[in-house]
Amino acid sequence: MHKPLLIEIGVEELPAIPLIKELPQIKSKWEALCRENSLGCDVTFHYTPRRLIFWHPNFPLHQPDCEEELFGAPVEIAFKDGKPTPAALGFAKKAGVDISEVGRADKSGKEVLYCKKMSKGQPSEALIQPMLESFLKSLSFGRAMRWGSLEESFIRPIRWLTVLFGNDVVPVSLYGVTSADHTFAHRSHAYEPQKVENPEHYLDFLQKRGVIADAAKREAKIMDDFTVIEKEEGILIEKDPELLAEVVAITEFPTAFMGSFDAKFLELPDEVIITSMKSHQRYFPVFKNGKLTNAFIVVANSLTDDGSLIVAGNEKVLRARLEDALFFYHNDLAKGLSSEGLERVIFAEGLGSLHDKTYREHAIASEIQRHLDLDDETYGKVYNAVQLSKNDLLTEMVYEFTELQGVMGYYYALAQKEDEEVALALKEQYMPLGENGELPSTHSGAILSLATKLDNLIGLFSTGKIPTGSKDPFALRRAAIGLIRIIVDKQYPLDIAKIITKASKQYNDYDQEGLIRFVYDRIAQIKKEVNPSIINAVLSCGDKNITDIFSRIDVVDAFTKRSDFGDLLAIFKRVANITKDFDLA
Repeated sequence: MHKPLLIEIGVEELPAIPLIKELPQIKSKWEALCRENSLGCDVTFHYTPRRLIFWHPNFPLHQPDCEEELFGAPVEIAFKDGKPTPAALGFAKKAGVDISEVGRADKSGKEVLYCKKMSKGQPSEALIQPMLESFLKSLSFGRAMRWGSLEESFIRPIRWLTVLFGNDVVPVSLYGVTSADHTFAHRSHAYEPQKVENPEHYLDFLQKRGVIADAAKREAKIMDDFTVIEKEEGILIEKDPELLAEVVAITEFPTAFMGSFDAKFLELPDEVIITSMKSHQRYFPVFKNGKLTNAFIVVANSLTDDGSLIVAGNEKVLRARLEDALFFYHNDLAKGLSSEGLERVIFAEGLGSLHDKTYREHAIASEIQRHLDLDDETYGKVYNAVQLSKNDLLTEMVYEFTELQGVMGYYYALAQKEDEEVALALKEQYMPLGENGELPSTHSGAILSLATKLDNLIGLFSTGKIPTGSKDPFALRRAAIGLIRIIVDKQYPLDIAKIITKASKQYNDYDQEGLIRFVYDRIAQIKKEVNPSIINAVLSCGDKNITDIFSRIDVVDAFTKRSDFGDLLAIFKRVANITKDFDLA
């Protein structure tokens, strides 16, 4: 027997980023709890910033009865002189039977106490509260909070619980809230509780009250609004997937509006304007004829069709941010890319200042160039790039917008007439920014990026800041992957092991072999599609030239995919068996 089950956990607005990070696990965690309690069935999960929703069209009324086999102590321990010992009596009590009903069975070659017990399934209603308690405790949103006089904590206060089994309220009390048969509408629609008459029409019920519970439908509405605006205004909206996910996560009824800002701010580099919009205000940048224009799109959590007040308020906020940015930009241009002050900025505990880091990176870059045998002109560009590489960290713009490190160095270097490749290297030194991020386009950028990553790896390993398990606070795995990707992309014939050994003279003693293994272990992460045994076989040859290693992996992988590989392998095995006792030296 089954009935529909609706669970809605109502909360104060959930922060977007923690919610998005945990989203892939939320449904699976609830499903796992249902299975553990023998109540597995189809479930749909929905969310908005104010609610987590589980809808089971057919939820079991009871757990199934189950037969359980119990094994106890060995018979020789359970009985002495024909009389049951405490071990036997305890087993009978646990099984819920008289000692005379306890049987015997063979287990691992020993005769032990045995009993077959029927366990009657509990009513589902009795299990929902403990299941919800376990579920909420299992969610990993990061920092939690307490409210009122509660001992329990959660990412945001829980304000209501809707738990309906069919049309009946399941009594649940969690975090000071008792379940009921009502929910809450969009705040622009009503503040009063809204009685849910029929759980099966719950999603339509919510939507009529200004809440689109289905995240996919919220995203579709945003995209439809974008299409209308683009057609009416003759523009193109940048649809950043990460920003779109954030906006979906913070709205219950999203509505897009277009605003504008003073064209004078277009003097700023595009990245500054876009960062001011996206990172701080969650606005979408607007382009016209292939260029950034003085407009933006704001997605409001609003039921209104008249967005004039919303747009005016957001225009005011953005203007203030862009005024600050323009002030910082002019100040920085006046000062230029100066290294004065780098010696006062600590890079990391035990690794000195940014000035010290620049010095170490120069030594590493010189070693890389020696291995590559680059010409004097390229060497000069790399030297200049290293000297300028960290100077933009002292600028007002990067102090305000830390994510623009390197980017502002590029613009400021161009402004003071530095070589274009040198300027570009300042931007490219942090590439790739993600596992599949863009790679440096120039030799100067590639070598500077390699030097930066190697200094981070060697320096942090030498101070004991080594990744453990899933913890990697300094993103050293990402640095090692970026290091390898750059070398392979540029086809540099580099033996990173040798470079690490030579460069390590600048640092405290540490486990160099451990770092070398750490770097080369990342090859398997990059070559995920290749059988690990192939990668291990190639690495076991001892060649440390990363470009050669990747070429060999590709050749061996292609060879194993030949249609006649099985026959060839059999021949190799046969030859190996025949010659195993021969001295072929």
